[in-house]
Amino acid sequence: MILVMVGTHNQQFNRLLEELDLLADSGKIREEIFAQTGCSDFEPKNFKTKKMLSLDEYKKLIGKAGLVITHGGAGSIIDVLNDKKRLIIVPRLAKFGEHTNDHQLDLAEALDRQEKAITVKDIKQLGAAIKKARSSKFKAGKKSMLAQELRKSILKLGK
Repeated sequence: MILVMVGTHNQQFNRLLEELDLLADSGKIREEIFAQTGCSDFEPKNFKTKKMLSLDEYKKLIGKAGLVITHGGAGSIIDVLNDKKRLIIVPRLAKFGEHTNDHQLDLAEALDRQEKAITVKDIKQLGAAIKKARSSKFKAGKKSMLAQELRKSILKLGK
C-alpha cells in the first residue's frame, strides 16, 4: 500500500493528488493508495482519501504502508523514517500556492543527498520516483538517532 500524506497546513496540495490520480488511472500504480488530503480540494477518483487522520489512524497506516509519499514536513518525515519505510518527499512550493515559502524543498534535498528519501521537484517525475523507490534501499538510520540527524540537516540548511 502507498500512503500519501499532505499534512495539516492550511493551503491545498492538489498538484500531488492530481498526479497520483492520473498515475493510478493509467495503471502505472497498481498498489492500493490511501491519501490524507488535508486542505486540498481535489477529490481523487482512483483511491481512497480522508481529510485528517487521528494519531492512531496515522500510526497504523504508516505501519501498513510499503511506501510513503509525503510533503516536506519534518514531523511526517521523522515518523516515516522511524518506521523504516521507503520515502518519497514532494515538497510544497510557494509558486503553486501550497505554502508561503520553499523551506520544504531544502529539507527534502538534504535527505535525498543522504539517501534517506527520494525528492520529487517536478511532479511529472513522480511515477519514475515511485518505480525507483520500489527497488531502493534507504539509509533510514537508527530510530533513536533520526531526530538528531534531522535537526543537524535543518541546521546545516540555515547556514
